[in-house]
Amino acid sequence: MVKLNKLLLITASMGLLAACDNGATEEDTGADAEETTETAESDATTGATQSVVSDEETLLEGLSEEGGWIVIFEGDVESDEELVMAGGKTNNDGEAERKLALYTQDADRNVTDTFTLTAPSITIQNEGTRLQNGTFAGDVYVEAERFRLIGGTIEGDLIFRSEELQESAELEEGDVTGEIRVEEE
Repeated sequence: MVKLNKLLLITASMGLLAACDNGATEEDTGADAEETTETAESDATTGATQSVVSDEETLLEGLSEEGGWIVIFEGDVESDEELVMAGGKTNNDGEAERKLALYTQDADRNVTDTFTLTAPSITIQNEGTRLQNGTFAGDVYVEAERFRLIGGTIEGDLIFRSEELQESAELEEGDVTGEIRVEEE
């Protein structure tokens, strides 16, 4: 039984390494290296921890329920779709969180490049979602608590589905060019 468990653990670890190897290093991806490594270690058997986005197809996969908790961009991406960042993702501490990483960084975590995601809108459904660095060109609808805009820009409106959601948000480190408002359904 012990040998079988070790074999399963080794197989799962190798599968995770193969799934995550896209030729880019953590320094190149925009992922917080520490977060990605810790998450990969604790989440090796439950699916992808990161989704790397290079086009509309990988964008839609990354934002879906099957996507990773961190969505890492390799360049600018455009979509005609009204995007939804699905809920249900957690970080390595078991806390609800997702990250839209619209940047790359060096080994010292200095931002080296930022990217733009352009779409009519994106709806945030996961608690603790952060849009970090880079630009989202379109409207952002927030349907979950603790939305954070860290060093990024929203070129459009930022619309919260309730006052409570707006109060739980952290926007001090980012910019919104449009209107920030509550629009209950």
